[in-house]
Amino acid sequence: MIAALRRGLALTSPPEALAVLLGVVYVLLILRRKRLGWIAGGLSASIYVYLAARARLPMQSLLQAYYVVMSFYGWYHWTHAGHNEQPRITRWPPRYHLAALAAIVLLSFISAHWLALETHAAWPYMDSLTTWTSLLATWMVARMKLENWLYWMSADAIMAYLFAVQGYPVTTGLFLTYLAIALIGFRQWLRQYRQQAR
Repeated sequence: MIAALRRGLALTSPPEALAVLLGVVYVLLILRRKRLGWIAGGLSASIYVYLAARARLPMQSLLQAYYVVMSFYGWYHWTHAGHNEQPRITRWPPRYHLAALAAIVLLSFISAHWLALETHAAWPYMDSLTTWTSLLATWMVARMKLENWLYWMSADAIMAYLFAVQGYPVTTGLFLTYLAIALIGFRQWLRQYRQQAR
């Protein structure tokens, strides 16, 4: 395992290494509700558009393009919602989550079926599932929804597996790091949400 990781690190391309670094910076800044995180995230996603396409994960490549667009939206929303202060964390009612999960499953089946028929996608269903989950989670981050971290936990775990089997050990490590940060992020934002309520 360690030997394989060393080999993977030695074979890591400079673009992948930069994308990983910027991705970690992004999630740490977002965890602290710093809008500069959106710049780091947009740059990281720009690199991953290419890397995911090369790994034959077309939905992940499209997802990364969406992240680039959302980095502009997140920067704009956090700038205007906060009025020079940190914007407030809010929550969704359970019915919103039920509707979101139903939509994610339905869209995943549709896009996975298309990918299986029309492309050479390596993992069409998991690629689709993580893409639709991540699309929603990114929007929830931009809107400061507490539960975004829960969606990220599930997506990050699956994406770590996808990139591992496609031969990207450093990116696998990045998604495992994201998973750990999502656990911390949920606890921290939950604490801040409760403080706001007081």
